[in-house]
Amino acid sequence: MNNMPLDRPERAAVKADPKTALNEQFARIGQALSSPHRVEIVELLAQGERSVDLLAGRAGITVGLASAHLQVLRRAGLVVARRQGTRVIYRLADADVYGLLVAVQTFAADHLAETGRAALAYLGDADPLELVSREELLQRVKLGDAIVLDLRPAEEYRAGHIAGALSLPLEELEARLADLPAATEVVAYCRGPFCALAPQGVALLQRNGRRARRLDGGFPEWRSAGLPVAVGQSPV
Repeated sequence: MNNMPLDRPERAAVKADPKTALNEQFARIGQALSSPHRVEIVELLAQGERSVDLLAGRAGITVGLASAHLQVLRRAGLVVARRQGTRVIYRLADADVYGLLVAVQTFAADHLAETGRAALAYLGDADPLELVSREELLQRVKLGDAIVLDLRPAEEYRAGHIAGALSLPLEELEARLADLPAATEVVAYCRGPFCALAPQGVALLQRNGRRARRLDGGFPEWRSAGLPVAVGQSPV
């Protein structure tokens, strides 16, 4: 008598089904982005390559947990790594990875009421009139009639920033308001459309009587559009 369990051939058939095998590969991407920490790591790597300790510090998690999340992202093809001496440096596999993240974020914001409520609680009630398009900002940078502020941490600015922007991390902004010419409008930017640094910075500037708006999107969108970028220290 054949004692083979009846369900074993069915399982083998499912595994051999080419369509299922293909869909399993697609599902790997969704699984890789199924952790809020991995979503944050992708957003951080969109600003520039990082070591695991820097990623852990910015994400507020342990180095061990950050390393585990990075391995999941690597296996899904979203992140690659290189050695720099004894350190391992991570970056996004290509620009499409950030595009995928923004597509997921935008879809969630447009279709899930819970996402809208969470975004409102985190970002505040942003006025669309405060947004400056990339095209407008490019022209204003050329004309020199706006101060462009990068409110991200200094290491993100050094890795890449809008050409002509000044580095002024959000936590330093209030103490350094006097360094900004009072008569010139400020355009602030940060990591992307779901980053709170620029909205908070603009609100602080406006409370102090300064004319300020924020860039529509953030540094990754500016870079993806092929607009002028620079690397290195801030000129001030």
